Amino acid sequence: MKKLLILAVTFNLWALSLYGQGDLNEQQKVFFRNEKSFGIQLNTDGIGFNFRTAKRTDYLNKNIIEYEIGTLKHPKEYKLSNPYTQGTSFIFGKLNFPLYIRASIGRQHELYKKADLGGVAIRYFYSGGPALAVYKPIYYKVIYPVSLTEYLIREEKFNTSIAVPQEIWGRAAFTKGISETKVMPGIYAKTGFNFEYSKEDKVIHAIEIGATLSAYLKEIPIMASPDNKSIFFSLFVSYRFGIVVNPLDPESNKVFNIFRRKK
Repeated sequence: MKKLLILAVTFNLWALSLYGQGDLNEQQKVFFRNEKSFGIQLNTDGIGFNFRTAKRTDYLNKNIIEYEIGTLKHPKEYKLSNPYTQGTSFIFGKLNFPLYIRASIGRQHELYKKADLGGVAIRYFYSGGPALAVYKPIYYKVIYPVSLTEYLIREEKFNTSIAVPQEIWGRAAFTKGISETKVMPGIYAKTGFNFEYSKEDKVIHAIEIGATLSAYLKEIPIMASPDNKSIFFSLFVSYRFGIVVNPLDPESNKVFNIFRRKK
């Protein structure tokens, strides 16, 4: 009886060891699956582009580093054109063209794997870091009547003496005012959900939804109105594409092998 008990305990320990080793192999299989991806982002206050690297820290989590650039829009921006001229379209009352530049670090956690939901992995993520608002003045081609039949066109910034859109011929060249560009520092935070659906093992296709909050030291003077702001809250949806990188298998990271289908 004693020998049978010892034999049973030994067998159970051996079985548990095999079971545990199987779990470990599955985790080792994905542990080195790091990511590099690009995103095209539609915000409620503009558009943006970003680059992200994600490095695994354990079976379900990754540390992420992200760099972003995009536009900031004021809710009162409406594109117009002078019906009496052949000039370019413009936004009446817009003072500056602003861009944001951001860098952040954060975390991504996998909630559901592809096998759980029939081919879609769901993750949530959050990140934060410094932000810069970079803005340059906009110049307009303003019409100045000289007589009943003659007029001058001058390139100048928008001012409140321009009463109606008909006094503007159109926009000046975008490069006009580049030397007057200003920078406003700030911080931002971002959070959302990632839905990764690629059918290829090494390729990333994903849709993300979420929100961002940016705060700058001073108001960003976008429009000639009193409601410019220094804090921007935005919802976003983005499409991500990229590759999975395995540092232990450099051969598999080559472009030819990434997009080659398995037989």
